[in-house]
Amino acid sequence: MKKLSELYPGVSEDVVIKAIKINSKECEEGDLFVCTMGVTADRHEFIGDAVKHGASAVIVSRDVGNVGVPVVKVPDTNRELPYLCQKFYDYPDQKLKVLGITGTDGKTSTATIMQTLIGNDLCGYIGTNGRSCAKFTGDNPNTTPDVHLLYSYFKEFLDCGCKYVAMEASSEAFFRNRLQTISFDLSVYTNITSEHLNIHGTFENYVECKLQLFKQTKKDGYCILNMDDPYYERVKEASNGKVVTYGVNSEADLQIVDFHVYPTHTLIHFKYRDEVIEIDSPLLGDFNVYNLAAGFLAALCVGVPMHKAIERIKNIKISGRLDLLNTDTPYYVMVDYAHTPNGITKLLNFVHTLDINRSIVVIGQAGERDYLKRPQVGEVVVKNATHAIFTYEDPRSEDPKDICNDIVKTVKATYHNYEIVIDRREAIQKAIDMADEKDMVLILGKGNETYQKLKDETIYFNDEEEAYQAVANRKIREGVTN
Repeated sequence: MKKLSELYPGVSEDVVIKAIKINSKECEEGDLFVCTMGVTADRHEFIGDAVKHGASAVIVSRDVGNVGVPVVKVPDTNRELPYLCQKFYDYPDQKLKVLGITGTDGKTSTATIMQTLIGNDLCGYIGTNGRSCAKFTGDNPNTTPDVHLLYSYFKEFLDCGCKYVAMEASSEAFFRNRLQTISFDLSVYTNITSEHLNIHGTFENYVECKLQLFKQTKKDGYCILNMDDPYYERVKEASNGKVVTYGVNSEADLQIVDFHVYPTHTLIHFKYRDEVIEIDSPLLGDFNVYNLAAGFLAALCVGVPMHKAIERIKNIKISGRLDLLNTDTPYYVMVDYAHTPNGITKLLNFVHTLDINRSIVVIGQAGERDYLKRPQVGEVVVKNATHAIFTYEDPRSEDPKDICNDIVKTVKATYHNYEIVIDRREAIQKAIDMADEKDMVLILGKGNETYQKLKDETIYFNDEEEAYQAVANRKIREGVTN
Protein backbone atom coordinates (compact mmCIF):
# COMPACT_ATOMS: atom_id res chain seq x y z
CA MET A 1 0.00 0.00 0.00
CA LYS A 2 1.06 3.57 -0.62
CA LYS A 3 -0.40 7.01 -0.06
CA LEU A 4 -1.45 8.94 -3.15
CA SER A 5 0.99 11.67 -2.12
CA GLU A 6 3.85 9.15 -2.26
CA LEU A 7 3.00 8.31 -5.85
CA TYR A 8 2.41 11.95 -6.81
CA PRO A 9 4.37 14.25 -4.46
CA GLY A 10 2.53 17.36 -5.67
CA VAL A 11 -0.80 15.94 -4.49
CA SER A 12 -1.91 17.01 -1.01
CA GLU A 13 -4.48 14.26 -0.39
CA ASP A 14 -3.20 11.39 1.74
CA VAL A 15 -5.56 8.76 0.43
CA VAL A 16 -4.22 5.23 0.99
CA ILE A 17 -3.99 3.20 -2.22
CA LYS A 18 -4.26 -0.58 -1.98
CA ALA A 19 -4.21 -1.55 -5.66
CA ILE A 20 -4.29 -0.15 -9.20
CA LYS A 21 -7.23 -0.98 -11.49
CA ILE A 22 -8.29 -0.15 -15.06
CA ASN A 23 -11.65 -1.94 -15.00
CA SER A 24 -14.27 0.06 -13.12
CA LYS A 25 -16.29 -3.09 -12.30
CA GLU A 26 -13.28 -4.60 -10.52
CA CYS A 27 -12.65 -1.58 -8.32
CA GLU A 28 -12.83 -1.98 -4.55
CA GLU A 29 -12.34 0.33 -1.61
CA GLY A 30 -8.83 1.81 -1.67
CA ASP A 31 -8.20 1.25 -5.39
CA LEU A 32 -6.66 3.80 -7.72
CA PHE A 33 -8.61 3.84 -11.00
CA VAL A 34 -6.55 4.75 -14.07
CA CYS A 35 -8.63 6.02 -16.99
CA THR A 36 -6.72 4.42 -19.84
CA MET A 37 -7.92 4.34 -23.43
CA GLY A 38 -8.91 0.79 -24.33
CA VAL A 39 -9.35 -0.76 -27.77
CA THR A 40 -13.01 0.27 -27.90
CA ALA A 41 -13.57 2.22 -24.67
CA ASP A 42 -12.48 5.46 -23.06
CA ARG A 43 -12.32 4.63 -19.36
CA HIS A 44 -12.89 8.28 -18.41
CA GLU A 45 -16.53 7.43 -19.13
CA PHE A 46 -16.57 4.93 -16.26
CA ILE A 47 -15.26 7.07 -13.42
CA GLY A 48 -18.67 7.17 -11.77
CA ASP A 49 -18.90 3.39 -11.83
CA ALA A 50 -15.37 3.05 -10.43
CA VAL A 51 -16.15 5.44 -7.54
CA LYS A 52 -19.42 3.63 -6.87
CA HIS A 53 -17.48 0.38 -6.53
CA GLY A 54 -15.05 1.97 -4.06
CA ALA A 55 -12.23 3.64 -6.00
CA SER A 56 -10.49 6.13 -3.71
CA ALA A 57 -8.80 8.22 -6.43
CA VAL A 58 -8.58 8.44 -10.20
CA ILE A 59 -5.88 9.21 -12.76
CA VAL A 60 -7.12 11.11 -15.83
CA SER A 61 -5.73 12.77 -18.94
CA ARG A 62 -8.59 15.27 -19.46
CA ASP A 63 -10.75 17.45 -17.28
CA VAL A 64 -13.54 15.48 -15.60
CA GLY A 65 -14.77 17.93 -12.96
CA ASN A 66 -15.62 16.96 -9.39
CA VAL A 67 -16.07 13.20 -9.16
CA GLY A 68 -16.13 12.88 -5.37
CA VAL A 69 -12.58 11.53 -4.96
CA PRO A 70 -9.09 12.98 -5.55
CA VAL A 71 -8.17 13.37 -9.23
CA VAL A 72 -4.64 13.42 -10.67
CA LYS A 73 -4.24 14.64 -14.23
CA VAL A 74 -1.40 13.36 -16.43
CA PRO A 75 -0.65 13.94 -20.13
CA ASP A 76 -1.32 10.33 -21.23
CA THR A 77 -2.87 7.72 -18.92
CA ASN A 78 -1.79 4.80 -21.13
CA ARG A 79 1.82 5.90 -21.06
CA GLU A 80 1.60 6.74 -17.36
CA LEU A 81 0.25 3.35 -16.24
CA PRO A 82 3.43 1.20 -16.42
CA TYR A 83 5.56 3.82 -14.66
CA LEU A 84 2.90 4.21 -11.98
CA CYS A 85 2.79 0.43 -11.48
CA GLN A 86 6.58 0.26 -11.23
CA LYS A 87 6.57 2.85 -8.47
CA PHE A 88 3.55 1.45 -6.62
CA TYR A 89 5.04 -2.06 -6.46
CA ASP A 90 8.58 -0.81 -5.70
CA TYR A 91 10.15 -1.69 -9.07
CA PRO A 92 9.85 -5.49 -8.83
CA ASP A 93 10.93 -5.93 -12.47
CA GLN A 94 14.33 -4.54 -11.50
CA LYS A 95 14.68 -6.98 -8.60
CA LEU A 96 13.85 -10.08 -10.67
CA LYS A 97 15.70 -11.57 -13.63
CA VAL A 98 13.02 -11.23 -16.30
CA LEU A 99 13.16 -13.91 -19.02
CA GLY A 100 10.91 -13.27 -22.02
CA ILE A 101 9.81 -15.79 -24.64
CA THR A 102 8.22 -14.82 -27.94
CA GLY A 103 7.29 -16.59 -31.17
CA THR A 104 4.19 -17.73 -33.00
CA ASP A 105 4.35 -21.24 -31.52
CA GLY A 106 6.00 -22.81 -28.49
CA LYS A 107 5.93 -19.91 -26.03
CA THR A 108 4.04 -21.75 -23.28
CA SER A 109 6.09 -24.92 -23.63
CA THR A 110 9.43 -23.10 -23.69
CA ALA A 111 8.55 -20.87 -20.72
CA THR A 112 7.40 -23.90 -18.71
CA ILE A 113 10.58 -25.79 -19.60
CA MET A 114 12.68 -22.84 -18.46
CA GLN A 115 10.81 -22.61 -15.15
CA THR A 116 11.25 -26.35 -14.55
CA LEU A 117 14.97 -26.37 -15.38
CA ILE A 118 15.72 -23.30 -13.26
CA GLY A 119 13.44 -24.59 -10.50
CA ASN A 120 9.96 -23.33 -9.65
CA ASP A 121 11.18 -22.41 -6.18
CA LEU A 122 13.36 -19.77 -7.85
CA CYS A 123 11.46 -19.06 -11.06
CA GLY A 124 7.90 -17.91 -11.58
CA TYR A 125 5.88 -18.41 -14.76
CA ILE A 126 3.44 -16.06 -16.48
CA GLY A 127 1.64 -17.05 -19.67
CA THR A 128 -1.26 -18.82 -21.32
CA ASN A 129 -1.36 -21.41 -18.53
CA GLY A 130 -1.73 -18.76 -15.82
CA ARG A 131 0.93 -17.84 -13.30
CA SER A 132 2.75 -20.11 -10.88
CA CYS A 133 5.76 -20.86 -8.76
CA ALA A 134 6.48 -23.44 -6.07
CA LYS A 135 4.19 -21.71 -3.57
CA PHE A 136 1.07 -21.02 -5.63
CA THR A 137 -0.81 -21.39 -8.91
CA GLY A 138 -3.14 -18.67 -10.16
CA ASP A 139 -5.13 -17.56 -13.17
CA ASN A 140 -4.04 -15.05 -15.77
CA PRO A 141 -6.54 -13.31 -18.10
CA ASN A 142 -4.12 -12.95 -21.03
CA THR A 143 -0.98 -14.61 -22.36
CA THR A 144 0.81 -11.42 -21.32
CA PRO A 145 -1.44 -9.61 -18.81
CA ASP A 146 -2.20 -5.91 -18.60
CA VAL A 147 0.60 -3.98 -16.99
CA HIS A 148 -1.14 -3.35 -13.63
CA LEU A 149 -1.57 -7.11 -13.21
CA LEU A 150 1.91 -7.88 -14.52
CA TYR A 151 3.61 -5.75 -11.87
CA SER A 152 1.43 -7.19 -9.14
CA TYR A 153 2.48 -10.67 -10.29
CA PHE A 154 6.15 -9.66 -10.22
CA LYS A 155 5.71 -8.48 -6.62
CA GLU A 156 3.90 -11.72 -5.82
CA PHE A 157 6.86 -13.78 -7.06
CA LEU A 158 9.36 -11.67 -5.12
CA ASP A 159 7.34 -12.17 -1.94
CA CYS A 160 7.52 -15.94 -2.58
CA GLY A 161 11.32 -15.86 -2.81
CA CYS A 162 11.65 -16.07 -6.59
CA LYS A 163 14.67 -14.59 -8.33
CA TYR A 164 13.51 -15.18 -11.92
CA VAL A 165 10.31 -15.02 -13.92
CA ALA A 166 9.86 -16.79 -17.26
CA MET A 167 7.09 -14.99 -19.09
CA GLU A 168 5.46 -15.30 -22.48
CA ALA A 169 5.84 -12.00 -24.32
CA SER A 170 3.11 -11.80 -26.95
CA SER A 171 3.17 -9.51 -29.96
CA GLU A 172 -0.10 -7.97 -28.77
CA ALA A 173 1.50 -7.07 -25.43
CA PHE A 174 4.16 -5.04 -27.25
CA PHE A 175 1.51 -3.54 -29.52
CA ARG A 176 -0.52 -2.46 -26.46
CA ASN A 177 2.63 -1.11 -24.71
CA ARG A 178 2.23 -3.47 -21.75
CA LEU A 179 5.97 -4.19 -21.67
CA GLN A 180 7.49 -0.82 -22.51
CA THR A 181 9.14 -0.33 -19.09
CA ILE A 182 10.76 -3.77 -18.87
CA SER A 183 14.41 -4.46 -19.66
CA PHE A 184 14.74 -8.20 -20.19
CA ASP A 185 17.70 -10.14 -18.81
CA LEU A 186 17.16 -12.91 -21.34
CA SER A 187 14.95 -13.28 -24.41
CA VAL A 188 14.01 -16.36 -26.41
CA TYR A 189 12.81 -16.61 -30.01
CA THR A 190 11.02 -19.78 -31.12
CA ASN A 191 9.68 -19.08 -34.62
CA ILE A 192 7.65 -16.62 -36.66
CA THR A 193 4.72 -17.49 -38.92
CA SER A 194 1.69 -15.39 -39.83
CA GLU A 195 -0.63 -14.69 -36.89
CA HIS A 196 -2.73 -11.94 -35.24
CA LEU A 197 -3.07 -9.86 -38.41
CA ASN A 198 -6.40 -8.56 -37.09
CA ILE A 199 -4.39 -6.66 -34.45
CA HIS A 200 -1.24 -5.78 -36.37
CA GLY A 201 -2.73 -5.17 -39.80
CA THR A 202 0.26 -6.54 -41.70
CA PHE A 203 2.74 -9.36 -41.22
CA GLU A 204 5.54 -6.80 -41.17
CA ASN A 205 3.94 -5.04 -38.20
CA TYR A 206 3.56 -8.38 -36.45
CA VAL A 207 7.26 -9.16 -36.94
CA GLU A 208 8.25 -5.72 -35.67
CA CYS A 209 6.32 -6.29 -32.44
CA LYS A 210 8.11 -9.61 -31.97
CA LEU A 211 11.47 -7.93 -32.51
CA GLN A 212 10.78 -5.47 -29.72
CA LEU A 213 11.58 -8.14 -27.11
CA PHE A 214 15.14 -8.40 -28.39
CA LYS A 215 15.56 -4.64 -28.63
CA GLN A 216 14.54 -4.41 -24.95
CA THR A 217 17.02 -7.06 -23.84
CA LYS A 218 19.86 -5.71 -21.70
CA LYS A 219 23.26 -5.35 -23.37
CA ASP A 220 24.74 -7.76 -20.84
CA GLY A 221 21.76 -10.11 -21.25
CA TYR A 222 21.21 -13.03 -23.63
CA CYS A 223 19.15 -13.41 -26.80
CA ILE A 224 18.44 -17.12 -27.41
CA LEU A 225 17.61 -17.54 -31.12
CA ASN A 226 16.37 -20.39 -33.31
CA MET A 227 19.04 -20.53 -36.00
CA ASP A 228 16.90 -22.75 -38.26
CA ASP A 229 13.98 -20.33 -38.55
CA PRO A 230 13.72 -18.24 -41.74
CA TYR A 231 13.60 -15.02 -39.72
CA TYR A 232 16.72 -15.76 -37.69
CA GLU A 233 18.89 -13.08 -39.33
CA ARG A 234 16.19 -10.47 -38.86
CA VAL A 235 15.89 -11.26 -35.15
CA LYS A 236 19.67 -11.39 -34.75
CA GLU A 237 19.98 -7.92 -36.25
CA ALA A 238 17.47 -6.56 -33.72
CA SER A 239 19.09 -8.27 -30.72
CA ASN A 240 20.60 -5.97 -28.11
CA GLY A 241 22.04 -8.72 -25.88
CA LYS A 242 24.58 -11.45 -26.55
CA VAL A 243 23.21 -13.76 -29.25
CA VAL A 244 23.26 -17.49 -28.41
CA THR A 245 21.77 -19.96 -30.89
CA TYR A 246 20.15 -23.38 -31.10
CA GLY A 247 19.06 -25.61 -33.98
CA VAL A 248 20.21 -28.42 -36.25
CA ASN A 249 22.59 -25.98 -37.95
CA SER A 250 26.13 -27.14 -37.19
CA GLU A 251 27.11 -23.56 -36.31
CA ALA A 252 24.52 -23.31 -33.54
CA ASP A 253 25.84 -22.91 -29.98
CA LEU A 254 23.51 -25.75 -28.94
CA GLN A 255 23.22 -28.09 -31.89
CA ILE A 256 20.40 -30.60 -32.22
CA VAL A 257 22.51 -33.48 -33.52
CA ASP A 258 19.69 -36.02 -33.82
CA PHE A 259 16.58 -37.27 -32.05
CA HIS A 260 14.19 -40.20 -32.09
CA VAL A 261 10.59 -39.90 -30.93
CA TYR A 262 9.19 -42.94 -29.12
CA PRO A 263 5.56 -43.35 -27.96
CA THR A 264 6.38 -42.24 -24.41
CA HIS A 265 9.56 -40.16 -24.67
CA THR A 266 12.11 -38.63 -27.02
CA LEU A 267 15.80 -39.50 -27.10
CA ILE A 268 17.87 -36.47 -28.13
CA HIS A 269 21.53 -35.75 -28.70
CA PHE A 270 22.58 -32.11 -28.20
CA LYS A 271 26.08 -30.81 -28.85
CA TYR A 272 27.27 -27.96 -26.63
CA ARG A 273 30.84 -26.69 -26.47
CA ASP A 274 32.08 -29.75 -28.39
CA GLU A 275 30.41 -32.11 -25.92
CA VAL A 276 27.61 -34.43 -27.08
CA ILE A 277 24.87 -34.69 -24.45
CA GLU A 278 22.25 -37.43 -24.41
CA ILE A 279 18.83 -36.26 -23.27
CA ASP A 280 15.85 -38.47 -22.43
CA SER A 281 12.89 -36.09 -22.70
CA PRO A 282 9.29 -36.81 -21.63
CA LEU A 283 8.12 -34.40 -24.34
CA LEU A 284 6.98 -35.74 -27.70
CA GLY A 285 7.24 -34.32 -31.23
CA ASP A 286 10.03 -32.64 -33.18
CA PHE A 287 8.64 -29.21 -32.22
CA ASN A 288 9.28 -30.05 -28.57
CA VAL A 289 12.89 -30.92 -29.37
CA TYR A 290 13.27 -27.28 -30.42
CA ASN A 291 11.35 -26.01 -27.38
CA LEU A 292 13.55 -28.09 -25.09
CA ALA A 293 16.71 -26.88 -26.84
CA ALA A 294 15.65 -23.26 -26.30
CA GLY A 295 14.74 -23.82 -22.65
CA PHE A 296 17.86 -25.88 -21.93
CA LEU A 297 20.13 -23.23 -23.45
CA ALA A 298 18.35 -20.48 -21.52
CA ALA A 299 18.85 -22.40 -18.25
CA LEU A 300 22.56 -22.75 -18.96
CA CYS A 301 22.85 -19.03 -19.76
CA VAL A 302 21.35 -18.01 -16.40
CA GLY A 303 23.81 -20.25 -14.58
CA VAL A 304 22.01 -23.55 -13.98
CA PRO A 305 24.69 -26.29 -13.88
CA MET A 306 24.30 -28.64 -16.83
CA HIS A 307 23.92 -31.75 -14.68
CA LYS A 308 21.08 -30.14 -12.74
CA ALA A 309 19.32 -29.02 -15.92
CA ILE A 310 19.57 -32.54 -17.35
CA GLU A 311 18.33 -34.08 -14.12
CA ARG A 312 15.27 -31.78 -14.05
CA ILE A 313 14.18 -32.59 -17.62
CA LYS A 314 12.28 -35.64 -16.38
CA ASN A 315 10.07 -33.30 -14.31
CA ILE A 316 8.76 -31.30 -17.27
CA LYS A 317 4.97 -31.35 -17.58
CA ILE A 318 3.24 -28.87 -19.87
CA SER A 319 -0.45 -28.64 -19.08
CA GLY A 320 -2.75 -28.47 -22.10
CA ARG A 321 -0.03 -29.51 -24.53
CA LEU A 322 -0.15 -33.04 -25.96
CA ASP A 323 -2.33 -34.11 -23.05
CA LEU A 324 -3.21 -37.74 -23.76
CA LEU A 325 -6.18 -38.40 -21.52
CA ASN A 326 -6.45 -41.51 -19.38
CA THR A 327 -9.80 -42.69 -20.81
CA ASP A 328 -9.39 -46.49 -20.54
CA THR A 329 -10.81 -46.92 -24.02
CA PRO A 330 -9.64 -48.72 -27.19
CA TYR A 331 -9.35 -45.28 -28.84
CA TYR A 332 -7.25 -42.29 -27.78
CA VAL A 333 -8.19 -38.73 -26.81
CA MET A 334 -5.70 -35.86 -26.81
CA VAL A 335 -6.19 -32.20 -25.89
CA ASP A 336 -3.78 -29.57 -27.22
CA TYR A 337 -3.58 -25.80 -27.53
CA ALA A 338 -2.47 -25.87 -31.20
CA HIS A 339 -4.41 -23.19 -33.08
CA THR A 340 -2.07 -21.78 -35.75
CA PRO A 341 -1.63 -23.41 -39.19
CA ASN A 342 2.01 -24.16 -38.41
CA GLY A 343 1.30 -25.57 -34.95
CA ILE A 344 -1.59 -27.72 -36.18
CA THR A 345 0.47 -29.09 -39.08
CA LYS A 346 3.34 -30.08 -36.82
CA LEU A 347 1.00 -31.68 -34.31
CA LEU A 348 -0.88 -33.73 -36.90
CA ASN A 349 2.35 -34.80 -38.60
CA PHE A 350 3.59 -36.03 -35.24
CA VAL A 351 0.33 -37.81 -34.35
CA HIS A 352 0.45 -39.77 -37.60
CA THR A 353 3.87 -41.16 -36.67
CA LEU A 354 2.16 -42.96 -33.79
CA ASP A 355 0.50 -46.36 -34.05
CA ILE A 356 -3.01 -45.06 -34.71
CA ASN A 357 -5.67 -45.52 -37.35
CA ARG A 358 -7.78 -42.43 -38.01
CA SER A 359 -7.35 -38.90 -36.67
CA ILE A 360 -10.56 -37.04 -35.78
CA VAL A 361 -10.04 -33.34 -35.07
CA VAL A 362 -12.35 -30.96 -33.20
CA ILE A 363 -11.34 -27.33 -33.72
CA GLY A 364 -12.65 -23.80 -34.25
CA GLN A 365 -11.23 -20.30 -34.57
CA ALA A 366 -11.63 -17.33 -32.29
CA GLY A 367 -14.08 -14.54 -33.04
CA GLU A 368 -12.84 -10.97 -33.51
CA ARG A 369 -9.40 -12.32 -34.32
CA ASP A 370 -7.31 -13.04 -37.43
CA TYR A 371 -9.89 -13.63 -40.17
CA LEU A 372 -7.28 -14.45 -42.81
CA LYS A 373 -6.04 -17.41 -40.76
CA ARG A 374 -9.40 -19.20 -40.71
CA PRO A 375 -9.33 -20.77 -44.22
CA GLN A 376 -5.65 -21.62 -43.72
CA VAL A 377 -6.59 -23.62 -40.62
CA GLY A 378 -9.40 -25.32 -42.54
CA GLU A 379 -7.00 -26.40 -45.28
CA VAL A 380 -4.36 -27.64 -42.87
CA VAL A 381 -6.86 -29.71 -40.90
CA VAL A 382 -8.72 -31.38 -43.77
CA LYS A 383 -5.47 -32.13 -45.60
CA ASN A 384 -3.75 -33.67 -42.60
CA ALA A 385 -6.59 -35.26 -40.58
CA THR A 386 -8.88 -38.14 -41.45
CA HIS A 387 -11.98 -36.25 -40.36
CA ALA A 388 -12.59 -32.74 -39.01
CA ILE A 389 -15.41 -31.31 -36.92
CA PHE A 390 -15.42 -27.51 -36.97
CA THR A 391 -17.07 -25.81 -34.02
CA TYR A 392 -17.14 -22.61 -31.99
CA GLU A 393 -14.09 -21.38 -30.11
CA ASP A 394 -14.45 -18.07 -28.26
CA PRO A 395 -16.76 -16.58 -30.92
CA ARG A 396 -17.27 -13.38 -28.92
CA SER A 397 -19.63 -11.06 -30.82
CA GLU A 398 -19.40 -13.00 -34.09
CA ASP A 399 -21.87 -15.63 -35.23
CA PRO A 400 -20.03 -18.96 -34.87
CA LYS A 401 -21.72 -20.19 -38.06
CA ASP A 402 -19.99 -17.40 -39.98
CA ILE A 403 -16.64 -18.33 -38.43
CA CYS A 404 -17.04 -21.99 -39.38
CA ASN A 405 -18.06 -21.00 -42.90
CA ASP A 406 -14.88 -18.92 -43.14
CA ILE A 407 -12.85 -21.95 -42.04
CA VAL A 408 -14.23 -24.19 -44.81
CA LYS A 409 -14.43 -21.47 -47.48
CA THR A 410 -11.53 -22.75 -49.60
CA VAL A 411 -11.96 -26.49 -49.02
CA LYS A 412 -15.70 -27.07 -49.36
CA ALA A 413 -15.52 -27.58 -53.13
CA THR A 414 -12.87 -30.32 -53.04
CA TYR A 415 -12.85 -31.89 -49.55
CA HIS A 416 -15.66 -33.79 -47.87
CA ASN A 417 -13.92 -35.16 -44.76
CA TYR A 418 -15.39 -32.55 -42.45
CA GLU A 419 -18.60 -31.35 -40.87
CA ILE A 420 -19.75 -28.37 -38.86
CA VAL A 421 -21.18 -28.85 -35.38
CA ILE A 422 -21.58 -25.40 -33.88
CA ASP A 423 -21.98 -26.40 -30.22
CA ARG A 424 -18.53 -27.38 -28.91
CA ARG A 425 -19.88 -29.83 -26.35
CA GLU A 426 -21.86 -31.62 -29.06
CA ALA A 427 -18.81 -31.56 -31.37
CA ILE A 428 -16.64 -33.23 -28.74
CA GLN A 429 -19.33 -35.84 -28.06
CA LYS A 430 -19.69 -36.57 -31.77
CA ALA A 431 -15.92 -37.03 -32.19
CA ILE A 432 -15.81 -39.43 -29.22
CA ASP A 433 -18.79 -41.38 -30.57
CA MET A 434 -17.13 -41.70 -33.99
CA ALA A 435 -13.88 -43.14 -32.66
CA ASP A 436 -13.09 -46.78 -33.37
CA GLU A 437 -10.22 -48.88 -32.04
CA LYS A 438 -6.85 -47.09 -32.26
CA ASP A 439 -8.41 -43.89 -33.59
CA MET A 440 -7.08 -40.61 -32.16
CA VAL A 441 -9.51 -37.85 -31.21
CA LEU A 442 -7.77 -34.47 -31.06
CA ILE A 443 -9.51 -31.54 -29.38
CA LEU A 444 -7.52 -28.49 -30.38
CA GLY A 445 -7.31 -24.76 -29.80
CA LYS A 446 -7.90 -24.26 -26.07
CA GLY A 447 -5.62 -26.64 -24.19
CA ASN A 448 -6.45 -26.54 -20.49
CA GLU A 449 -8.20 -23.14 -20.59
CA THR A 450 -11.39 -23.03 -18.57
CA TYR A 451 -13.58 -20.58 -20.45
CA GLN A 452 -15.39 -19.78 -23.67
CA LYS A 453 -16.20 -16.19 -24.66
CA LEU A 454 -19.74 -16.06 -26.06
CA LYS A 455 -21.13 -12.64 -27.06
CA ASP A 456 -21.30 -10.62 -23.83
CA GLU A 457 -20.57 -13.45 -21.40
CA THR A 458 -17.73 -15.72 -20.48
CA ILE A 459 -18.80 -19.22 -19.51
CA TYR A 460 -16.88 -22.02 -17.80
CA PHE A 461 -15.75 -24.63 -20.31
CA ASN A 462 -12.80 -27.01 -20.21
CA ASP A 463 -12.02 -29.33 -23.13
CA GLU A 464 -10.48 -32.06 -20.95
CA GLU A 465 -13.48 -32.19 -18.66
CA GLU A 466 -15.85 -32.22 -21.63
CA ALA A 467 -13.87 -35.04 -23.24
CA TYR A 468 -13.98 -37.17 -20.09
CA GLN A 469 -17.74 -36.56 -19.82
CA ALA A 470 -18.24 -37.51 -23.47
CA VAL A 471 -16.30 -40.74 -22.92
CA ALA A 472 -18.41 -41.49 -19.84
CA ASN A 473 -21.62 -40.80 -21.80
CA ARG A 474 -20.56 -43.24 -24.51
CA LYS A 475 -19.66 -45.92 -21.98
CA ILE A 476 -23.08 -45.59 -20.33
CA ARG A 477 -24.86 -45.92 -23.66
CA GLU A 478 -22.77 -48.94 -24.59
CA GLY A 479 -23.15 -50.53 -21.16
CA VAL A 480 -19.41 -50.47 -20.51
CA THR A 481 -18.33 -50.61 -16.87
CA ASN A 482 -14.77 -50.08 -15.62
